[in-house]
Amino acid sequence: MKLITAIIKPFKLDDVRQALADVGVQGITATEVKGFGRQKGHTELYRGAEYVVDFLPKVKLEIAVTNEMVDSIVEAISKTASTGKIGDGKIFISSLEEVIRIRTGETGSEAI
Repeated sequence: MKLITAIIKPFKLDDVRQALADVGVQGITATEVKGFGRQKGHTELYRGAEYVVDFLPKVKLEIAVTNEMVDSIVEAISKTASTGKIGDGKIFISSLEEVIRIRTGETGSEAI
């Protein structure tokens, strides 16, 4: 089992969610987060004053999946979230030791 964590641009969330549903993902956790990577933020002008925006708004998706689904999910996120511009985000894949569904007590891939 794997945990896929993707950091994407907020306006891409609906497209990514639909692409994930199309490949069979049944559950996603989405969190609004802020961060920066190589772009180091940007400067903006507000009421004549220039200021630096260090942390940019992003959406963090977390998806617990079986090993067989990893490649199709990564491909769906990569294709859908890409704009070709800096700040498109990243995808992290981690191993999950155990998953337990609280309501039923199911464990492993049955709990996903």
